[in-house]
Amino acid sequence: MNRIEDYALLSDLQTAALVGRDGSIDWCCFPRFDSGACFAALLGTPEHGRWSIAPVGESVSAERRYRPDTLVLDTVFTTAEGSIRVTDFMPPRNDVPDIVRIVEGLEGEVAVRSELVVRLDYGRIVPWVQQVPGGLLAVAGPDAVSLRTPVETHGEAFHTVAEFTVRAGERVPFVLSWFPSHTLPPDPIDAEQALSETEDFWRTWSDKCTYAGRHREAVQQSLRVLKALTYAPTGGIVAAPTTSLPECIGGNRNWDYRFCWLRDAALTLVAMLRAGYAEEAQAWRDWLLRAVAGVPEDVQIMYGIAGERRLDERELEWLPGFEGSRPVRIGNAASEQPQLDVYGEVIDAMLQARAGGAPELGQAWAVLLATLDWLEEGWHRTDAGIWEVRGPERHFTHSKVMAWVAFDRGIQAVDLFGREGPVERWRETRDAIKRDVLERGWNESKRAFSQSYGSDELDASVLLMPLVGFLPAEDERMVATVAAIERELLRNGFVLRYIPRDDGAVDGLSGDEGVFLPCSFWLASVLAMQGRHEDAERLFERLLELRNDLGLISEEFDPIGGRMLGNFPQAFTHLELINTAFVLDAAGTSRLAGEAAELTASP
Repeated sequence: MNRIEDYALLSDLQTAALVGRDGSIDWCCFPRFDSGACFAALLGTPEHGRWSIAPVGESVSAERRYRPDTLVLDTVFTTAEGSIRVTDFMPPRNDVPDIVRIVEGLEGEVAVRSELVVRLDYGRIVPWVQQVPGGLLAVAGPDAVSLRTPVETHGEAFHTVAEFTVRAGERVPFVLSWFPSHTLPPDPIDAEQALSETEDFWRTWSDKCTYAGRHREAVQQSLRVLKALTYAPTGGIVAAPTTSLPECIGGNRNWDYRFCWLRDAALTLVAMLRAGYAEEAQAWRDWLLRAVAGVPEDVQIMYGIAGERRLDERELEWLPGFEGSRPVRIGNAASEQPQLDVYGEVIDAMLQARAGGAPELGQAWAVLLATLDWLEEGWHRTDAGIWEVRGPERHFTHSKVMAWVAFDRGIQAVDLFGREGPVERWRETRDAIKRDVLERGWNESKRAFSQSYGSDELDASVLLMPLVGFLPAEDERMVATVAAIERELLRNGFVLRYIPRDDGAVDGLSGDEGVFLPCSFWLASVLAMQGRHEDAERLFERLLELRNDLGLISEEFDPIGGRMLGNFPQAFTHLELINTAFVLDAAGTSRLAGEAAELTASP
């Protein structure tokens, strides 16, 4: 059975597929990221849908890599009889989604088996399948899937099987396409031409990266992941292409991440702009403005990839879950929660986009004015916080900090771009929020900022204070807070969000979870800003080592079991990797400049 880290990501910029190390595609939703899964073995068994291509037999070794600067996957299988290469990719979408797989003989003669199990609606529906010239056609309800290949296929117990031998130099293509069942099948594509065009697309896109720091490989791969998780028609970026991968194996903290979180907006914008991708940043800004249109109090924390607001949550009782982790959920009830931090993130995103060269939009300023007008009173409210707790609402420290960010960035927008607004009133509110946080968010007994006002719980989200400019990293209260987090929230050197409790007192949920990887990147950034350069670099390198062999990383990590947890690959983690790389580079440059100045000043 594949672990989370055993999967590779394919994407056509509208949906994605996960391919296991064993050559099985165990997850894919058609036609969008958030559509029903055609292959759902990831959350169940092969009978819930998958597509496997691999040598026959058990004595098989596998090595894989992406082709340089692309998301074209090569997996080399070696057997006693020889070796083959399976090349997997999804061409950037023109009309309908395609998955292309090319089997190439490298040495000897290898017996290969393709086993296609199409199960629509998250593994629930077995389609009607019929043979057609050059392949087969599977239909159920609104969905149709075609397979085209020169290899003869046959049915075995509602599976479509092809058994063939590949010799050195031979290439055997397979093309799987989804299309609406009420339309004619799409025209066939040429697999070899599609391969060339897909490689060209990713390499051309990767070449635009302007990052030239010490962690170029890791940054570029993370940028490709963010691009792969972008829904091209609207510019929205999903948090992950999966749902219900558990935060603890066998646990119930299993959520659907195939939606767009506003809190990712500012961070994604910063990452894209810093790396030279202004077009993607502008598309994300434009998606954001469309999504939040309406009165400020109705702003949601997340939306669908086209800006949909209804993300009703339900459980799929027929799926047993990843390694028995239930329930399997689709939709996300957290979309209905009040979370004050999103207002700061929205306004910061708009400011970053404008400062990064995005064209000025009158709509953006209207959104800012309306948001700050509501937030002048709204910041006093309780909310569910950044971690979307399903317990009582509270005055979360991070939420108040981000409300401060909203007014701070509004003031900056007036100063930088000459816009008109009630700046003096905004300054008064900004200063009042800061006083409130410093007084009520500080826990003297813990010598740290706490998770919420009056609480003794620590929370890694307060590490964002210096990263958003609320306090200098060297402030004695931040130094003390970092020390408290290192004392209480570290597990094998990585950072928990907070300490979960079985009674649900903290977040309304039972059970445990792994370390939340973005929090560890925050800690590395703050350590660098505090001048603890060696500690920061050491933590960053350890985090890079958690990535799988393809440079992909999940939401969480089990420091005891040594395995990935949570939805995968996770946009939040990858964008924090990017942003931390920039912070470390800047801190290193400042450090070298300081050392040079000291040398120059020495007699």
